[in-house]
Amino acid sequence: MPRPLVITRPLAQSLALAQQLRDGDREVVILPLLEILPLPDTSALQAVLAQLESFALVAFVSPNAIDATFARIASWPPSVPLAVMGEGSRRALARHGVVDGPYRITSPLDTQRTDSQTLLEALDLSRLQGQQVLIVRGESGRELLADALRDAGISVQQVAAYRRAAPMLDDVLRQRLTDLLELEGDWVVTSSEALQVLMHLVQQVDAESGVDKIQRMTLFVPHRRIAETALSLGFRTVTLTGSGDEGLLTALQSTP
Repeated sequence: MPRPLVITRPLAQSLALAQQLRDGDREVVILPLLEILPLPDTSALQAVLAQLESFALVAFVSPNAIDATFARIASWPPSVPLAVMGEGSRRALARHGVVDGPYRITSPLDTQRTDSQTLLEALDLSRLQGQQVLIVRGESGRELLADALRDAGISVQQVAAYRRAAPMLDDVLRQRLTDLLELEGDWVVTSSEALQVLMHLVQQVDAESGVDKIQRMTLFVPHRRIAETALSLGFRTVTLTGSGDEGLLTALQSTP
């Protein structure tokens, strides 16, 4: 019997991947560990989007940042270069008609290391010196990209486009987690924050043995930093896939 596969990405990002996997014979469970929510006040975001052409580069930290931005603009100015972390964000841009050729898009060259550090390695920092870069992100996040750009003599402005929240542990979620902890399954986790949320929820659901049970599951993660977090949390089997759905699909479809 195929192992159940648990996809923990936010709901909107889980559906397409789940559909592709359901075309096979795997039992697929969607269990979002982070909810993507709108900002209570979008005035700061709207103000900065009104002056996009004043930036030498606009960097998006995630597909969510891209979708939230393009929901508020008619089109992207071709003169403004973009930077993204990985293939998932490139696909998000493509959904909005922004692709290489008409637009200049920079992303990490190593698809297994798609993070702020590898994006910095791909950027021409000397060209950006003395100019202004915009980073579009969630309400909170790592400061590595902004700090490194500032250290290189680049002016940085950051703006929030969405917020993340852990799901409420209601009776339905409690029962789903209880059931999943009893099964030997594969889990797709695509952020370190979601991994921390998972551990917190498991401890609440089964304080005695829940942590040991979840640590025995096989994790599929798209970034090295998430793999390092998983190993530090005691997970025994962590598979590092390539960036984007293609890398996940390849790894998952090769698992019996």
